[in-house]
Amino acid sequence: MAYLSEHKLKELIKVTRGASLSGQYFEEEGDLIRLTLGNFDYANGGFKLNTSKDNLYYSGPVADNFILNEGDIITPMTEQTPGLLGSTARIPESGKYIQSQDVGLVTCDEEMIDKDFCYYLLPSEIVKKQLAAGAQQTKIRHTSPDKIEACTVFVPMPKEQKKIGKLLSTIDKLIDLKRKENVTLQSMAKQIYDYWFVQFDFPNEDGNPYKSSGGKMRWNEKLKREIPKGWDEINLFEGVDVLYGFPFATEFFTDDPKCKPVVRIRDIIEGKNSIFSSETIDEKYLLKEKDAVIGMDGNFHINIWHRNDTYLNQRCVRLREKNDNNISILQVFFAIKPYLNAKEKVTKGSTVGHLSDKDLKAFYLVNPKSLSKEALDMLTSIVEEMIYSRKEINELQSLRDYLLPLLMNGQVKIND
Repeated sequence: MAYLSEHKLKELIKVTRGASLSGQYFEEEGDLIRLTLGNFDYANGGFKLNTSKDNLYYSGPVADNFILNEGDIITPMTEQTPGLLGSTARIPESGKYIQSQDVGLVTCDEEMIDKDFCYYLLPSEIVKKQLAAGAQQTKIRHTSPDKIEACTVFVPMPKEQKKIGKLLSTIDKLIDLKRKENVTLQSMAKQIYDYWFVQFDFPNEDGNPYKSSGGKMRWNEKLKREIPKGWDEINLFEGVDVLYGFPFATEFFTDDPKCKPVVRIRDIIEGKNSIFSSETIDEKYLLKEKDAVIGMDGNFHINIWHRNDTYLNQRCVRLREKNDNNISILQVFFAIKPYLNAKEKVTKGSTVGHLSDKDLKAFYLVNPKSLSKEALDMLTSIVEEMIYSRKEINELQSLRDYLLPLLMNGQVKIND
């Protein structure tokens, strides 16, 4: 650490708290969006759109200095999720987001600290530990601009800071690019699902769209709709292999990566495990690529899995393709998602919602008996591309997370 100099953060940055916004002006639509803790992507770092609330717009008066600009760095003042303090995010667009009182704005003295370097310095272990130690010990912990500025850090000269900030920012830009590619793939997959399984314009034997080309339809009483002649309905448990997760005992949970990686409900969206277990369990609970995984409590998250090395915890369910029918996991994913969303809306505002075995056994799919092998291969190919994209994102995130502490504590330097 010889080339690192010691500073209090107040010598390098200024942190200001956001505006107190009155709930009477919260709206479901508008021009300005109020920032919340839900805009911090705690699992991956950075900014994310908040989809957990529907009244995020603000129609009341607000001072111009609380309307943030693209590239502004923000940090949370409240720890809604353990470890959130010290996280950072960049504002993606000017003139759209209002800084609320739970969000701090970080302004850099750019003669002392590079802005990109600062973005990665605040979430570093040395800062997070100091914030955790100094947080008010209430049920939900809080920090303040003064406490953040009082943290001690060790930083290299500005020239080295710029190199570190540029390297880490480049990795994050690649991650963002891969995420956008993944979103595009999912949009394409959804469009194909709608064409083939909602509008029934899948390719017929001549390669033409079935229904639009005069393909015969018939009424299906179970599905309460017309479906192609020759197709029928199939129960979810007949269409795919269904397995509920293993009830891992919490006393065997560990941070040791040599043990079994366990996927809990909170991990489903991100496709990562957050805990390991030393417990001995049956290999049938091991997830495989292309499995669809659903959380059965809360928001009923669903994802297509992309790893072969994780085990499924209780209150999660795994859906896996069978070899004896034409049911694609892509079809299952998009067919069941609206059902889960509708059930979530019904339970919202009450106690935590639960998805039951009875709910799943009451779910039916369209059984595409005449879908060609070429069409099924196309669906498989799209899923494989989505999985590959997700793997690339995870590898880049792992690289960034590996380099971050080494660069910040001076163990690694970047050559010119």
